[in-house]
Amino acid sequence: MKASDFYYELPEELIAQEPPEDRSSSRLLVLDRRTGDIEHRIFRDIKEYLNEGDCLVLNDTRVIPARLLGEKEGSGGKIEFVLLKNVQGDIWEVILKPGRRARPGARFVFGGGDLRAEVLEVTEGGNRIVRFEYEGVFQQILDKIGIVPLPPYITKKLDDPERYQTVYSRHRGSAAAPTAGLHFTKELLDELAGRGIKIAYLTLHVGLGTFRPVKTENIEEHIMHSEYYNLDEECANLINQTKSGGGRVVAVGTTSCRVLETVGTEDGKVTPSSGWTDIFIYPGYKFKVIDALITNFHLPESTLIMLVSAFAGKDKIMAAYHKAVEERYKFFSFGDAMLIV
Repeated sequence: MKASDFYYELPEELIAQEPPEDRSSSRLLVLDRRTGDIEHRIFRDIKEYLNEGDCLVLNDTRVIPARLLGEKEGSGGKIEFVLLKNVQGDIWEVILKPGRRARPGARFVFGGGDLRAEVLEVTEGGNRIVRFEYEGVFQQILDKIGIVPLPPYITKKLDDPERYQTVYSRHRGSAAAPTAGLHFTKELLDELAGRGIKIAYLTLHVGLGTFRPVKTENIEEHIMHSEYYNLDEECANLINQTKSGGGRVVAVGTTSCRVLETVGTEDGKVTPSSGWTDIFIYPGYKFKVIDALITNFHLPESTLIMLVSAFAGKDKIMAAYHKAVEERYKFFSFGDAMLIV
């Protein structure tokens, strides 16, 4: 299967540049994966498609201010870091721009000296492994001098950085938001819980690799990035109770989906665990745990559009995307949502 099989034309004006004033007022395209039937609704109508005994599974990761603007020690040349993942302690994998200034041994300073970094090595993919030096608490320094890194297709400045966080974000560590969850308000979640719908939380720290297009012609040759996840006992129990009771497990976002399918067994149950997942889901994959999926509209030729195509069928997904373009839905991080049932 080729990456080009997952390409579609998207007018630039349909890329959402800012979130809606009311999170739950986004549009919602509902796709029946068995029949291919499509309905056009508003996101808050999601309650009409969820039943008592179903379980929503949300990713409670929180985006860190992972973008750092600094300069090279000595020369003063400007540099930009984006933190990708914590390797251990104060050692991180980062993206650097411009990369040619960042050979092993190169040193950089941020925030007028609040934070310093030394390049330790260059990864096979061109990222850098760096060691940070500072006094105090690293997270507090990040909060002071870091910037939340918006995806490159969002060119408008975000007035309130909290709008790039879900209302239930708790565990810091992501370089990008789990965007399907951005549509939920606390009021909507309370209403769903009041209707007997279980709410379960897991954590997957989203990396920027999530949004990159597949560069290999044969998608099976694509090397998937890895991301840290944690699924605790409380979450596992809610999911397993849902399965035993005949309810549906509804993954909120491809990130939640990837965790559930990483830890799931053939009988659809899950066990508490944590670690790193590089699961790559594309058509032909047999789903073990999820029964429905809430997701945004994804970039052409990305691993995410391949995942949703695996769940609903490539032809049905591509038809739904073409319909969404025709109906002028908004796409990507701040865009509209899709429910696949």
